[in-house]
Amino acid sequence: MTRRKTTDNQTEGQAADPQAVPPDSAPTAPSPPKKPRRKPAAKATQEAPRADTLPIEAPGVAATAPKRAPRSTPKPAAKGTRETGARDKDPNRQREAKKYENPIPSREFILDTLTAHGAPLAFAEIAATLELTTEPDLTALERRLGAMVRDGQLLRNRKDAFCIVNHKDLIAGRVIGHPDGFGFVRPDDGGDDLYLYPKDMKTLFHGDRVVVRVSGRDRRGRLEGSLVETLERNTRTVVGRLYQESGVGFVAPDNKRLSHDVIIPSDRLGGATHGQIVVAEITDQPTGRTQPIGRVREVLGDHMAPGMETDIAIRAHDLPVAWPPEVAAEVAGLTPEVPESAKAGRTDLRKLALVTIDGADARDFDDAVYCERKPKGWKLLVSIADVSSYVVPGTALDTEALERGNSVYFPDRVIPMLPEVLSNGLCSLNPDVDRLCMTAELYIDAEGKVTRTRFFQAVMRSKARLTYDQVAAMIVDRDPALCEQHKAVLPHLQDLHALYLVLHAARVERGAIDFDSTETKFEFNEQGRISAVVPVVRNDAHRLIEECMLAANVAAARHFERKKIPAIYRIHDLPSQEKLSDLREFLGQLALKLPGGDKPVAADYAQLLREVKDRPDRALIQTVLLRSMQQAMYSAENVGHFGLAFPAYTHFTSPIRRYPDLIVHRIIKHLLADGTAADLDYSKSDLQQIGEHCSGTERRADEATRDANDWLKCEFMQDKLGEQFDGTITSVTSFGIFVQLDAIHIDGLVHITALDNDYYHFDPIGHRLQGERSGNVYRLGDRLRIQVAAVNLDDRKIDFVLAPGEAPAEGGKPDAKRRRRKA
Repeated sequence: MTRRKTTDNQTEGQAADPQAVPPDSAPTAPSPPKKPRRKPAAKATQEAPRADTLPIEAPGVAATAPKRAPRSTPKPAAKGTRETGARDKDPNRQREAKKYENPIPSREFILDTLTAHGAPLAFAEIAATLELTTEPDLTALERRLGAMVRDGQLLRNRKDAFCIVNHKDLIAGRVIGHPDGFGFVRPDDGGDDLYLYPKDMKTLFHGDRVVVRVSGRDRRGRLEGSLVETLERNTRTVVGRLYQESGVGFVAPDNKRLSHDVIIPSDRLGGATHGQIVVAEITDQPTGRTQPIGRVREVLGDHMAPGMETDIAIRAHDLPVAWPPEVAAEVAGLTPEVPESAKAGRTDLRKLALVTIDGADARDFDDAVYCERKPKGWKLLVSIADVSSYVVPGTALDTEALERGNSVYFPDRVIPMLPEVLSNGLCSLNPDVDRLCMTAELYIDAEGKVTRTRFFQAVMRSKARLTYDQVAAMIVDRDPALCEQHKAVLPHLQDLHALYLVLHAARVERGAIDFDSTETKFEFNEQGRISAVVPVVRNDAHRLIEECMLAANVAAARHFERKKIPAIYRIHDLPSQEKLSDLREFLGQLALKLPGGDKPVAADYAQLLREVKDRPDRALIQTVLLRSMQQAMYSAENVGHFGLAFPAYTHFTSPIRRYPDLIVHRIIKHLLADGTAADLDYSKSDLQQIGEHCSGTERRADEATRDANDWLKCEFMQDKLGEQFDGTITSVTSFGIFVQLDAIHIDGLVHITALDNDYYHFDPIGHRLQGERSGNVYRLGDRLRIQVAAVNLDDRKIDFVLAPGEAPAEGGKPDAKRRRRKA
């Protein structure tokens, strides 16, 4: 199994992305639509359809392409719009000309044209206004308008005219389903989610893209939406368990956000039998009166087969697994060795003691580090596999990499972003072989400040493949055998450790937030069944690599800022005012205060964490602080990284497994070739689309791995019914409390009906349940002893009850009545 190092992602996850959330938590955004690469392999010609024949706009065009007036009756230019030279007045014409020989006006110019007119325009009117008369131009306009409708920029009214989606009244977004039948719409352009009533959700699946009209606010103050139009259907297959009752077959989706059972006619069962896990293809989407109808396309197997949890997660979240034939053909000619011609013109780093430091089970090594002392500090080299030399824009390989967005790491396997010949071969910095790399060279002074930076293309030869435990044993424990074995690189590791101590001190001084967290991993027996859940202990070697990766990522972001060139940033926005208000109210109940006023910074969070580090309720306070924060994402708009306390931050260090890193490498190469913002292959709009897509694939991967992990945890707990464990309350909801077990880090629910015979009132600000009669309080962070009551593998739920005679363990705050009851 391959497991990637945590580095900056672990920090971001702490600062932005809480781990598995309870069912009542705010819904997680679904993945955006698949957006293949925007740039074709070759320029379009006048005879071929252009200006949106590229993959990013082509899917679904036939279904959304507008009707147009006959060629013989073109309408005159609409009143109030440009009458001559419209194509030449497009401010984006140079960008379009780079992509196509005979470009049509850009999306932005079309939107400006409709805005200037102030009313909907029919296809023929738009064509006349833009002075498009030839068949290829009209075909290209047809495709472009269809793509703009699909992307929620335009809407076609009942008269078949196009109008701009007014973001005050009409909002385009993606549906987030809820198991209880209602849903939300997450706007494409950000902002508050809109609540969708079950009557609208009856026609929709989780993940569909829609246009809704703001219809008001409900009694809880949430914006309400009313469905106007379904732009794009996202769910075409469903994975779940097949049931047959009274001669009728139906598939209950494994993904609980899909609230529709799929009807399977008896002649479409495909040989599947009752109780098996199947993949059903949707042939008829749901309507206001009918359930979705489908057919069994694939039988995955029996319910409890080993590895089934991963198979289900892959298909439930529509993760691409198989490589298209075009990709296989493109990589077929690659050899394990880098050809000499590819090394020409690069800086030669093969004599330097560059080493890789990863987990013991890692198979791909995409970053290597080197450090040496200088009179005023250190020189740090962070060399990253040069994936951009092998993955070229416009190729099938690039299109597939963008569609995947990132590698997905399951407990028993990996779904890579790139084929193995690259991820584990040419782009893996294996020891004692030549590899192409992109290197960040940083000079860092004694205070941890980067004083000089440069990027360059190089060729390197790793001197050692080291693990975190080996490095920690050498630089912390001074293990004599390991020190002797790696004496050639030991001095540089010691320099690296000294630099880490300085960088870590600078991090504390900067005020970056550092939450305590425990990661776990699964161990399996020979039959493929889970045998143990064990914590992953982080040591100085993990933190050392993390600081090196952070420094390189910041250097790349600053490089883009200095050069004033569009780029993809990793952003982490400020906490919302609503969450800050709830946080301050909670802290006030504990006689605490978050510094920083209405706009706190990361240092304010860090200061509060230092103040409470010795309190018994420290874990409670840390959890509430964590949940007040936003989620990190990719964007072309740089708003900084709140949790890491960086004004500019990006991802440069893992192009093997993250597509945004690959884009960052391409932009750096463009700058190394003296390129400018004007001749960059990507516009800011392109980069924003790629960022949104990759943020979605990242969330998709998180949800898929969480599903598989939850299944494995349930499987592990099935033979532990009746056993007792100590744990901590990790979430309090209106329907009960979630408790995480100490020894195995597994969560389960103590339902409110399993508590004492009392009426309990939920306090969302105080994160507690309080008994009306007894006064008993169950609060986030309290310690409990529980007993395993039930395990439901299908729903991935574990039910606990309080152990007999239970009172909170040390660190909790039981009231007097609970203490007397235990006695």
